[in-house]
Amino acid sequence: MNKSALQIERSKYAPKMPKALVGAVQLEEGKATDSVADQQEIKELFPNTYGMPLVTFVEGGANETGPTFNVGVILSGGQAPGGHNVIAGLFDGLTKLNPANKLYGFLGGPSGLVDHKYIELTSEFIEDYRNTGGFDIIGSGRTKLEDSKQYDKGAEICNQLGIKALVIIGGDDSNTNACVLAEYYAQNNKGVQVIGCPKTIDGDLKNEMIEASFGFDTACKVYSELIGNIMRDANSAKKYWHFIKLMGRSASHIGLECALQTKPNFCLISEEVEEKKQTLQQIVNELVDIIVKRSQNGETFGVALIPEGLVEFIPEMKVLISELNTLLAEGHETAIEFQSFQSSTEKRYFIIRKLSEASSKVYASLPEGIARQLTLDRDPHGNVQVSRIETERLLIEMVENRLAELVPSGIKVKFSAQNHFFGYEGRCAAPSNFDADYCYSLGFVASLLIGSGKTGYMSSIRNTTAPAAEWIPGGVPITMMMNMERRHGHMKPVIQKALVRLDGAPFKAFAAERENWAIHTSYVYPGPIQYWGPSTVCDAPTKTLQLEKA
Repeated sequence: MNKSALQIERSKYAPKMPKALVGAVQLEEGKATDSVADQQEIKELFPNTYGMPLVTFVEGGANETGPTFNVGVILSGGQAPGGHNVIAGLFDGLTKLNPANKLYGFLGGPSGLVDHKYIELTSEFIEDYRNTGGFDIIGSGRTKLEDSKQYDKGAEICNQLGIKALVIIGGDDSNTNACVLAEYYAQNNKGVQVIGCPKTIDGDLKNEMIEASFGFDTACKVYSELIGNIMRDANSAKKYWHFIKLMGRSASHIGLECALQTKPNFCLISEEVEEKKQTLQQIVNELVDIIVKRSQNGETFGVALIPEGLVEFIPEMKVLISELNTLLAEGHETAIEFQSFQSSTEKRYFIIRKLSEASSKVYASLPEGIARQLTLDRDPHGNVQVSRIETERLLIEMVENRLAELVPSGIKVKFSAQNHFFGYEGRCAAPSNFDADYCYSLGFVASLLIGSGKTGYMSSIRNTTAPAAEWIPGGVPITMMMNMERRHGHMKPVIQKALVRLDGAPFKAFAAERENWAIHTSYVYPGPIQYWGPSTVCDAPTKTLQLEKA
């Protein structure tokens, strides 16, 4: 493997661990748990894994060699910095329990389990991946484990390889699948435990016991560096407004964290837009007011942060998208007729005629390019592919139109804009010290949960704003995080997504400052992630986490 100078030095980094995990470890059980909502329904669906206690690992016990067993690991869903360190921590934890234990990696995500594609992860193999970004060690995938045939195929290969447990590293959907799989194996006496690890750069897999999803820290620091670079350029050239779309379809945690780190002139939080029932035009008017005020102060430049999933949180757009998803569903007669038109203009007017009066008006007001994007091929679930909608371009065009409307009233503003989308730039970055340490500990704890005979648990590290030595390792029953939600027309048990809380400390801190940031140039330039140096620079967690735990 070819390595840069940074990779060579970074491979020598020994992740910091909770003191409780360094020597002999013993397990302490806490109180029994309930799901966050819909307790009776969740209990009936998960009779074997519901109500299990919280567990904590503390110093103590005998440092004895345990029985030999093998473990399988799966990377599921989108990439997030630190995944390789979860696997490294898992491997080291297993070999500490017994040097004869083996770790198998299923290739290409959950499909590797079903299709029996795997490799043994040896010490020599793992060495090249410690403290590196990406999921290329075994690859990832988005195959969902949803039916008994898949579960049985997985159990079949586990039995062949002597695998006692599976560790599924993924987001809320992947860990929901892990919980279902754990219940199925327990109910059918398959002899396979299932443990989850919390991953997603979006930051929406968190709760009282899971303080952060791994990868969020690194991704936000990468995006904040890029935003800071653009801010420095904007403040130097003084001629462009930069509209930056950031990842986060279901929640605006990334946008909020990056705003707290960089202090932009404008940042939309989707959850607030939905709460206030703001229209697209109201958002544009608010932005135009800021642009005009800054221009009057001689500052014809600025930076605006836009969450990826914004359009689904604007009530009128949400209704429009829902209608379009129905009209353009595969096999629907309207979809067939729509495809028969050759020109985009014909397609546009056809859709306008088919929508409700309110949605027709909204659709007709959209720039042609954005309107076309809303009618592109749907995702596998029949929904519009939000990541393909250039929301930042939409706002730029609507701002330009609004500013043109103000000219007759004597308001003339010089406005030039640049658009950006920061997404893939952060998903596979070399993990920050926080993520390198956090992920390694998550993996190590997963090995202890397996060794303790647990199943249906998610690996947990708490007290993460303290130095790593003081972190609290343990496990949380996945059923504790679940509720019932409507998916594809049916009520299903899923892990409850954590949206930005408008009454939470991070949002309040942002809201208290944004009016000042809007008019004045208060930019902060975070710079690149630092791996060596003062702890205040190298090991600091996100602003969000610091505010939540203050």
